[in-house]
Amino acid sequence: MKILVLGGAGYIGTHTMVELLNKNHEVVCIDNLSNSSLEAVRRVEKITGKTVSFYKLDLLDREKFSNIFCDENKKNKIDVVIMMAGFKAVGESVDKPLEYYENNLLSLINTLYVMKKYDCNNIIFSSSATVYGRPKSTPIYENFNSSDITNVSNPYGRTKAIIERIIMDYAISNENFKAVILRYFNPVGAHESGLIGEDPKGIPNNLMPFISQVAVGKRDTLHIFGNDYDTKDGTGVRDYIHVVDLAVGHVKALKVFDKNFVSKYENEIKNVYVYNLGTGNGYSVLDIVKAYEKACGHKINYDFKDRRKGDLDTVFCDKEKAYIDLGFEAKYNIDDMCTSSYNFQKNNPMGYIE
Repeated sequence: MKILVLGGAGYIGTHTMVELLNKNHEVVCIDNLSNSSLEAVRRVEKITGKTVSFYKLDLLDREKFSNIFCDENKKNKIDVVIMMAGFKAVGESVDKPLEYYENNLLSLINTLYVMKKYDCNNIIFSSSATVYGRPKSTPIYENFNSSDITNVSNPYGRTKAIIERIIMDYAISNENFKAVILRYFNPVGAHESGLIGEDPKGIPNNLMPFISQVAVGKRDTLHIFGNDYDTKDGTGVRDYIHVVDLAVGHVKALKVFDKNFVSKYENEIKNVYVYNLGTGNGYSVLDIVKAYEKACGHKINYDFKDRRKGDLDTVFCDKEKAYIDLGFEAKYNIDDMCTSSYNFQKNNPMGYIE
């Protein structure tokens, strides 16, 4: 297959491109490099020994996007689009809601318009566990009421929930269209080569890259937000999944586009398939800190801060649907996650250098 990865130069995108190339798919990547690096794409090519067709482009420019999607020589005839592009920081989305709605929603809408123009009807969308808001219980099942955007606690999560609805509405209007919505839990870790990993620009928004930067001395102290949650050690519990497992999940999801694919589950909308991607296990913040200390061989300096508004005690997924339909099952554990993260950070203390 020829697969277009939008936002492919980012953390999850690079790992996904590695897995796609290793399965002999042809990969085209579009990224505006606003929170990613061209060096990461070069390293994907180094790992795989294969070439990625890369284009620097903002998806808000629909005309240029259309020209790349299918140029005058019909060079890029795309079979499947993997939509990963978008702003993704929860805290920033609260401060800049208009920018998040404009960028994330219009990027998706432009993508669907261009796909329609060139009769491309297969998409995998990178969604998020944030669409569940405050779930009624754990584990979280795909049929929990994720369509109720009033239940989502931040603009970032609401953009994901709205995009899911847009995809479903478009599927109703186009009987040839098929979509896979993958709801990520908490991606962490890095490729075993140490060449690609998570390299956020500015202050990290997520736990693992912050710990990694403390471990190599780039930052002094890890701030843990809240130690009074209803958990075994008072810190929040989340479902962390190794980024390589997550990347494999995208490759597994391609089977949905086989004409003989039949889901074992009833869909809310015909031809739209929704799956959690997680391990089904919960680890606390202190669990991660202890595992990281084991990986790096020294103590991680941390302190406690007040809870952040909207943070939940415990979040982890039910993983059965992805296993039954796609044959997907995460294989990496917490030690693998921390060891690979440290390996990348140790080898790249200042991140990617162009």
